[in-house]
Amino acid sequence: MLKTSPAVPSPSAPARAGHAEGVTHDEFRAAMTRLAGGVVLVTAQEPPLDPDDPNAPAGEDVGMTATAFMSVSLEPPLVLVSLREGSRMDDLLAEQPLWAVSVLAESQRHIAGRFAMKGRISDRLLFEDIPYVRGEATDAPLVGGALATLECRTEQRVAAGDHTLVIGRVLTARVPSAEGGPLMYFKGRYRQLG
Repeated sequence: MLKTSPAVPSPSAPARAGHAEGVTHDEFRAAMTRLAGGVVLVTAQEPPLDPDDPNAPAGEDVGMTATAFMSVSLEPPLVLVSLREGSRMDDLLAEQPLWAVSVLAESQRHIAGRFAMKGRISDRLLFEDIPYVRGEATDAPLVGGALATLECRTEQRVAAGDHTLVIGRVLTARVPSAEGGPLMYFKGRYRQLG
């Protein structure tokens, strides 16, 4: 019987710049853009600045477009979202355990783009003309016209390179709209299925 061993880079093979493992940032990014993914809006509400003072400013709604979102478990119902370490949403979900997800429809590309902008304006202004309702379990915005909405409570946070994997228990799951297809992300662009 022929035994094979896993491929091991030759000690004489030159390492590629930036990664001892042999893959550059650009190579990895190019390969991963070939993986199509659904697009969601992750939302949460910042807690009031001073919960004991009724005159203190209320917390602001926060939203973030994500393409790294997936189902993890049916029993119990768990989902996972990947957040850039140190992002506003990552920082918020480190202290606020309640959050929500709206699965965006193909007609909601403008919402995905709005909440994905770098150096963007206040989240309060981003939500201003978007129809939404407040989640009954999280009080987070749930986008009107979304294909599905989920409300979650963080069960676990896992540091993973330059991202944080947030695993949430699903508290509510609704399918408010059956119209249209999903908004997809492929080769660095938002696309429609089909």
